[in-house]
Amino acid sequence: MDMAATVKDADITILGAGPVGSALALLLARTALDPSRIVLCHSWRGAKPAPAADNPAKTATPGPDPRALALNHGSRVLLEGLDAWPDLGASIRTVHVSQRGRLGRTLIHHTDFGVSELGTVHQYTRVQDTLHAALAKSGVTVLQGDTAVIASQDADGATIAQANQTWRTAVAVQAEGGGFDNDPAAALQREYNQHAVLAVVRAARPAPGWAWERFTREGPLALLPVHTGTSDNNDLYSLVWCCSPARAAQLQSADDATFARELANTFGERMGPLHAVGPRHMFPLRMQWKREIVQGRRVIIGNAAQSLHPVAGQGLNLGLRDAARLAQTLGPWLQTPQTSPNMLLRQFAQARRGDRTITAGITDLLPRVFATGWSPVEHACGLALLALDTLPLLRRPLARHLMQGLRS
Repeated sequence: MDMAATVKDADITILGAGPVGSALALLLARTALDPSRIVLCHSWRGAKPAPAADNPAKTATPGPDPRALALNHGSRVLLEGLDAWPDLGASIRTVHVSQRGRLGRTLIHHTDFGVSELGTVHQYTRVQDTLHAALAKSGVTVLQGDTAVIASQDADGATIAQANQTWRTAVAVQAEGGGFDNDPAAALQREYNQHAVLAVVRAARPAPGWAWERFTREGPLALLPVHTGTSDNNDLYSLVWCCSPARAAQLQSADDATFARELANTFGERMGPLHAVGPRHMFPLRMQWKREIVQGRRVIIGNAAQSLHPVAGQGLNLGLRDAARLAQTLGPWLQTPQTSPNMLLRQFAQARRGDRTITAGITDLLPRVFATGWSPVEHACGLALLALDTLPLLRRPLARHLMQGLRS
């Protein structure tokens, strides 16, 4: 892994060295004749959430990183196969889904599917560090510095520019950023009028192996078990609290006692008092789903192809499936990279349409239907949760898709 290499040309250049781009580079390196011709561009731009403009001191408080990733069973299998599975993860064996103020709830157990766990929660930095450690042994060329861009494209490939160097690549993959463009006609977009508040909280009565998704009229609230690596305690949870922008701003700037009281009023007393540990962050929520993910020799995957609501934690898992399918599709071409990959790229786009459509549809529908504030809809949602809980034939297809996605 060369952080300061000079590139003349490449078979595939990946823009974005987050988890999706890094996993794609590792997958491609396993089939490439020359892994050094796989170029991964790692931007210097910071990954940590920025301090809130109205309260910069809030994010300066020492504490565990609140960014957590819920990796489902399919993602674990993928990363283990790349020798890039992090240690110190927190297992999810049961998911409790409920609706505030209404009857009805659903429990999803790992035993329903014959697996040891439904998923695992890892801190973002630990996932990223593990992937980059694997990249150091892969032979992939990693360029770390200013943001790389696709300067131009023609029938034979694209020209990539980063800082003061340019190079040609047969295929360009954008794994982070906004994809091809911001043309509304090229994407499905939705503003949810919700912000997410992120925090790590400590539970007085933790429930090891349990994750919680609680729907409210303002948006869903999720609590995921998390292991920070700083202690042996199993009482820490990653909180993702989706609510109106005004309420999110109040929660982000509230003192610890007020925050704990508001959290108890919304989540309940299932795990006793919940107290924030360290900083809190917030960010706006929106959905953007690109209709086309291949344009000539340019491909978009992961967050560049779809930005989803965080409900059910599907964004990264969907992006990793993008990476796995693209690597599988381009594997044969990497043996003869002087030939055209155009037909294979079109096959990739077609193969990903079903999984992307279903996953985006689920994550778009859930936060909206539970937040209508209309009593008949809320009661119907409660009945739906009850039906899912009592009828495994209804529950299992949804849970299986969230656990591994649509794979073909």
